[in-house]
Amino acid sequence: MPVPGATWHTQVGLAYRAMASPCSEPDAARFLPTTPAEVHARGWDQVDVVFVTGDAYIDHPSFAMALLGRVLEAAGFRVAVLSQPQWQDASAFRLFGRPRLCFAVSAGNMDSMINHYTANKKRRNDDAYSPGGRIGLRPDRATNVYVQRCREAFKDVPVVAGGVEASLRRIAHFDYWSETVRPSILVTSKADLVGFGMGERVLVEICRRLDAGDKIVDCRDLRGVAYLLGSKEELPEHCWRDASCDNRTVALPSFEQVKADPRAFAEATRLLHHETNPQNGRRMTQRHGDRTLVVNPPALALDERAMDRIYDLPYTRRPHPRYREQIPAHTMIKDSVTTMRGCFGGCTFCSITMHQGRAIQSRSEDSILREVRQMAQDPAFKGHISDVGGPTANMYRMRCSRPEIEARCRRLSCVHPTVCKLLGTDHGPTKRLLQKVRATPGVKSVRVASGIRMDLARFDDGYLEEMAAHHVGGQLKVAPEHSSRKVLDLMKKPAIDTFDEFADKFAAASRRAGKEQYLVPYFIASHPGSGVAEMIELAVFLKQRGYRPRQVQDFIPAPMDIATCMYHTGLDPMTMRPVETVKKLKDREVQRALMQYFKPENWFTVRKALLEAGRKDLIGDGPLALIPKNPPKEALQSRRRGANAGRRRR
Repeated sequence: MPVPGATWHTQVGLAYRAMASPCSEPDAARFLPTTPAEVHARGWDQVDVVFVTGDAYIDHPSFAMALLGRVLEAAGFRVAVLSQPQWQDASAFRLFGRPRLCFAVSAGNMDSMINHYTANKKRRNDDAYSPGGRIGLRPDRATNVYVQRCREAFKDVPVVAGGVEASLRRIAHFDYWSETVRPSILVTSKADLVGFGMGERVLVEICRRLDAGDKIVDCRDLRGVAYLLGSKEELPEHCWRDASCDNRTVALPSFEQVKADPRAFAEATRLLHHETNPQNGRRMTQRHGDRTLVVNPPALALDERAMDRIYDLPYTRRPHPRYREQIPAHTMIKDSVTTMRGCFGGCTFCSITMHQGRAIQSRSEDSILREVRQMAQDPAFKGHISDVGGPTANMYRMRCSRPEIEARCRRLSCVHPTVCKLLGTDHGPTKRLLQKVRATPGVKSVRVASGIRMDLARFDDGYLEEMAAHHVGGQLKVAPEHSSRKVLDLMKKPAIDTFDEFADKFAAASRRAGKEQYLVPYFIASHPGSGVAEMIELAVFLKQRGYRPRQVQDFIPAPMDIATCMYHTGLDPMTMRPVETVKKLKDREVQRALMQYFKPENWFTVRKALLEAGRKDLIGDGPLALIPKNPPKEALQSRRRGANAGRRRR
């Protein structure tokens, strides 16, 4: 049970020191309980928290149910994991009986709609977070369904929703899959609270208060919490004195306003994104009919000590032994090491900043090396670390050099339109860490697969030398995303010249290392602001540099992103200037075809786009030509197959 009066840090630290160190055998007793038999084997007569998740249970710190479950366990609470339950009725949600404190609900590591559907709204053929990659083991809009089933199972038990899906739907938001503006997930799910952002601290504090006899409404003063006031409740007075927050409340346009008026939606987006710095973010409200949504200031960033205690907990790093099939997400991540969280890039199409925060939260070198040594002692470990990093591998330990300025700053990106002069960009800690990781006995190779930020890496040639010599397995992922200056500005990405400069430096470093290595650049099609002309510009850029993307990233409007606002409203919410958007499926297909102009089956689509754009000069045999004058045999065959398929459908 929790230690009375102990702080969150102390509770986690005391419990960790009392736990046995991990061993190599994956026995069920070393995992959080997933069945009543496993609960009883621990001698428990009741669990405190039932953690409901849409993912398979993998006891690895890269997975939310493991990380949050272990943190709750370390704080003294009895936690059971209800993983991918049958949701058609409430039976599965009664598996562990009535939880003493609450249900904690998450759709999983991904938004369930993005997990289920492609950018073209077609059902995906696999689910990386399920055993065997099988689909159909979680519902659409899983948070809503799970919360409702928890309510049906035990009406008087508090339900707290969290995770990416709930976090990014905490206010009224545009939903790409229904092409509508939907209300806050608190309205549709009927959860008592939503814990947004990374939820360790807030979830432990909620459980601590409930354990002390408080009611769930008594937790409404916590940072990182959103809730709905009853129709007759008044907005409470709270004061967050733990930062430079001025304690005022910002009123967003109402759900009814943002649903009816694109400009109101854009205004709500602008206000929201300017309140994301936990050191100065203010409470927000948004009316939903006769009720008021309240979004408290974000949780404060975790310091190094707190990060260490979270990642030092005794994870087995394995799927629960109940699974007989491989889980693709575990296969990919099992030999990786997380060094930090957060991102100050502020890319408008990315949700990382909105969920993990803008401040970089780093583990200590000692904590990371302890994890590496434990991995190396595992008989199943083959000696190859697949990744050392986080959302961006080379942001480790990077922070604003002026904390007093950082506390007041409302800038959405520390690196756009230029790298802030106050940003600490020293790669020294990253280089020293990588050197020590690869020197650990039992470690044969160390890769950096999570991608690096080019506009930061170019400041340190020594970092590129280290990467090229030791940490690139033949290919290095980077994300220029586009070549058009207009589109890149809308993305909050650096000019394409940055990529060219980086590519030259990386090639030179690889030559000095005596290695043949290549960049794998990622580009996005159909992003707001990207029309046919911009995609032709990108195609020419790719042709000139010899890149042939095998896969195309197609823009998906995720809830609450700035780029999603552009897609829905046709406005840049930061300037209110019009932005052209591509919405029709056939137009999105043209953009994908232009990025893969070299594929014979795309010849007719590319030719039509070039002619309509007045770019006949790009057809023929010239050095810059994208396609030949005459269709290749494969293009004719592809067209014939398409025509035959159309006749069969009729």
